[in-house]
Amino acid sequence: MMSDVTERVEETEGEQDGAGPPGGQTSLTQPSPSPTVQDSGLLSLPWEIVAQIASHLPAQCVMTVLPKVCQALGDVCKDSTAWQLRARRLTGSRVVFPVGPREGFDWPTACMEMENLTACWAGVRCSVYPPDPEARVEWRREGDREQRPEEAASVMLEGGGNERGILDAIEGRERAIDGADPQEDPADPHQDEGQEAGGVQIQEESGFQAALQRALQRECVPRPDSLESVPLPPGHYAQINSVLLVGGEGAVCASGSRDWNVNLWDLRDAPGGRTVHRLVPHGLATSHRGWVWCLAARGPLLASGSFDHTIRLWDLEAGGEERGLIPARAVVLCLAFSQPNLLLAGTFDKTVSVYDTRASDPLVTSLQLHSKAVMCLAADEQYIISGSQDRTVAVYDRRAGKTLHKLRLRSYLLSMSYGGSEVWAGDNRGAIHAFSLQGGVLRALSQFDVGHTAVVTGVHRSAGSLYTCSSDRTLKVHLPCAPPRTLCTLQHQEGVSGLSVEAGVLAVASGEMSVEVWRVRT
Repeated sequence: MMSDVTERVEETEGEQDGAGPPGGQTSLTQPSPSPTVQDSGLLSLPWEIVAQIASHLPAQCVMTVLPKVCQALGDVCKDSTAWQLRARRLTGSRVVFPVGPREGFDWPTACMEMENLTACWAGVRCSVYPPDPEARVEWRREGDREQRPEEAASVMLEGGGNERGILDAIEGRERAIDGADPQEDPADPHQDEGQEAGGVQIQEESGFQAALQRALQRECVPRPDSLESVPLPPGHYAQINSVLLVGGEGAVCASGSRDWNVNLWDLRDAPGGRTVHRLVPHGLATSHRGWVWCLAARGPLLASGSFDHTIRLWDLEAGGEERGLIPARAVVLCLAFSQPNLLLAGTFDKTVSVYDTRASDPLVTSLQLHSKAVMCLAADEQYIISGSQDRTVAVYDRRAGKTLHKLRLRSYLLSMSYGGSEVWAGDNRGAIHAFSLQGGVLRALSQFDVGHTAVVTGVHRSAGSLYTCSSDRTLKVHLPCAPPRTLCTLQHQEGVSGLSVEAGVLAVASGEMSVEVWRVRT
């Protein structure tokens, strides 16, 4: 379509007297002069008609191709009103978009993202096919001692900590992920073999085998002309808690699991992908000595937070070599980078800690912003936004060194996405919340029911996209308007524990032991 637009415009301009070089062709490298009253053809039409014609072209074409054709058509992409009309056509006239402040909003990017999202995701469905009898899974890293999956999954937190007590305290996320089928959770250290749970007799290895079977069976079926689904072969032997795309191109995926390990996947390899590296410090057999609960990355630096009260730093440019160990005072529940070397951690002991990853003594400051566990974090160079089990959301100004604003909710937040002037978050009841952040003031805009019936474990929002996942076994893709327009719902066999989006690639981690990747078909 883009080449057709270019050819039509060139032909039109070639008919104009003196509008192009000999031969009737207009060079794409030389902008054409603005049309005059004597001009004929496309550029002689009233500006409103030209803008209307351009509104039927893909947003990406308007942004990247028309400016190369001629200066006059390049001005189309500068028309804010035209972009707003396009956005209204995409979202519908009965919704509010954007949900947050309109000042400084990136309309072209939002329209391009919404068009791409709609083209790719509308109508996506999931199906199940019989497992490949030749499927083979290798669980052990070379050099590791052999260990049954049940053994690795049933260990207690080092130091005598009570994992179940912590999980009961933060309740929603863990209960909902595990609660639907407790006999199928291979990582429940308090579920004895043969014990009855919910009237179902649990047999030895049944949970592990059932989860493995589903990981091998599930196949998500996209629209054949838009997306491809890449279920990575299992690389963990316990439930995956966190997934993160790193590197800026959606080419590498990190996953953190209850098997105490962090794995890296190279998505550029063969269709099935492969484990690039299991990140293991020198002298240890696993990445951590407790469940890996959260991940964060900035540039080449990857951070993993664990139930073992530590944060480990990994250098992606050095193949995942360990770069440092940061001791925390409690279970690490969430991580976020506010600057390339400034890492934030939210912990079970009600604290938000700020660390300088370059320093030998990394702790910069500890903030007591809440009265209960800190469940989610988001940040930029100035503000830290934290959500807690005490049902509050706090905004802390790093430059001023003080808390600027605090909101009390009827539920508590477990996942958060912050960009521009908007904050989107998911709570323990399945609702999605939208906030605006301007001048340090956090204002609740709206609360949405998008169809989740349990804890919202992951949220990703950009100018033109919204992804949510829940322990109710669903992942949903929406347009980020008020109310959100849901394009599709993906059903999973187990609760979905996290998602990550980067460069149009989506990675999903569920209660099973594999990572599912969606990307645009090339």
